[in-house]
Amino acid sequence: MSQKIYSVDEARILAKRRLPKMMFDFIDGAAGAERAKARNREALDAIFLQPRVLVNVDQRNLRTTFLGREWGLPFGIAPMGMCELAWPGTDKMLAQAAVHYDIPLGLSTAGSTSIEDIYAEAGQNSWFQLYVGGSEEQAMGLVDRALTAGYTTLIFTVDVPQVAPRLRDLRNGFGIPFKIGPKQFVDFAMHPRWSLTTLFGGAPSLANFPETGNETFKRNEGRGKVDWPFLDRLRERWPNSLIVKGVTSAEDAVRIQAAGADAIYVSNHGGRQLDSAPPAITVLPKVRAAVGADYPLIFDSGIRSGDSVIKALALGADFVMLGRPFLYATAAAGQKGLTDVIEALTNEISVTMAQVGRTDINQIDSSVLVLRQEWSDGNP
Repeated sequence: MSQKIYSVDEARILAKRRLPKMMFDFIDGAAGAERAKARNREALDAIFLQPRVLVNVDQRNLRTTFLGREWGLPFGIAPMGMCELAWPGTDKMLAQAAVHYDIPLGLSTAGSTSIEDIYAEAGQNSWFQLYVGGSEEQAMGLVDRALTAGYTTLIFTVDVPQVAPRLRDLRNGFGIPFKIGPKQFVDFAMHPRWSLTTLFGGAPSLANFPETGNETFKRNEGRGKVDWPFLDRLRERWPNSLIVKGVTSAEDAVRIQAAGADAIYVSNHGGRQLDSAPPAITVLPKVRAAVGADYPLIFDSGIRSGDSVIKALALGADFVMLGRPFLYATAAAGQKGLTDVIEALTNEISVTMAQVGRTDINQIDSSVLVLRQEWSDGNP
């Protein structure tokens, strides 16, 4: 029986042991020297929360409303490409968890499971995330498929004009489709459980594209043709909730808001794009100030614990998404690992709420923060 996982960091350690190096590095890695990824966590760690006492916090509520719907928890599952590389069956595990915990699941354009199959599993808990890499006709075809399937939320990712070099992937020879050379063969042979499970389950593929022809998704294809007029055409095409993901500029946020997007997703892609990007949490308050108090904001990048979820909410997010933690979880221990990690995060959020004297997640605001000048006065 798999050991119980008590934190995201524990799940990461177990995933590293269980996965071939190529697969772990694909999940764990980031752009360039991976400084942006490190800064995301460092910036979150540098934020302090103010404990409060003598508040009755015996009963606590973690349900929250976002984009007109109540959710069971204040966080969801971020869109990620090729989740089945973490462990065969991961997409179905994520879909089942989304339904069980009543949280949203983002399906990436580069997902291992089709638009239609994920909706069949997760229904209105599923959101579709759009990359535009090939033709506009191809992109709008995916949008139409999502609408026909029943999706009511579309995430349009805009921070990948060109896929940034990820050095771990280059060193490992990672590519889609896989090319197995001597180095990869040895790597897989040293991790027989993953390799055999994947072999029997079938190698994952890009499920939303044919394997041949002009419509094939190319992972490293330039996506820089996406521009402001395209956003206008997408807004006209998509009648339901539209979220624009990958925003770190307050100026861009204001323009996206004016274009009619229903929400903005503040993120630096988990450090997987521009290595010199600022920590996403540091730009969140600036975006909040620019779009106003009531405009819906989502946040991701660097969240690895429940208290970091609280920090993001306190700094202006209405909802939080996590990506890598859930792939660490399934890689570490399958469905049980995913359950352990979601429940660990939930417990951390609830306990942190109690420590800062809040009984409702919707009460979290900047008053729970210790401002930098307050704790630095008198200290070096």
